[in-house]
Amino acid sequence: MPIWDKLKTELDRAGRVAQGALDEGKLRLEVFRARQLVDRAAQALGYAVYRARTAGDGAPDDATLQRLVDAVREREGDLAALEARLHDLTGRVPPRDEPPPPEAAAEPSGTSPPPTTSDAMGDASPDRVGL
Repeated sequence: MPIWDKLKTELDRAGRVAQGALDEGKLRLEVFRARQLVDRAAQALGYAVYRARTAGDGAPDDATLQRLVDAVREREGDLAALEARLHDLTGRVPPRDEPPPPEAAAEPSGTSPPPTTSDAMGDASPDRVGL
């Protein structure tokens, strides 16, 4: 009987690991969807400002602007709560989808830009190989 007990123990452990992976996957999907909601709310805010500026009003009315800012803030709060749950579950901090700061994106002075595809291929470009 000891082999059956060991088998049952290992199957229970494997089941717990699988359930943990399933829970983590569900939570990651919730985080992804929450990020999409934050993006949509921020996009709505940007569109409202754009429409007001192109219409010549300068900015949307205060009530609309406040409603849209509150929506972004609420969605960001929901996202932060989900990311905290994911951190508690996995022990890892989820990556942020934020662009790098502008100075990091600029090339440092004195360096040349990366080679283009034709430069990187050197003499093996399709024209020189006969393709």
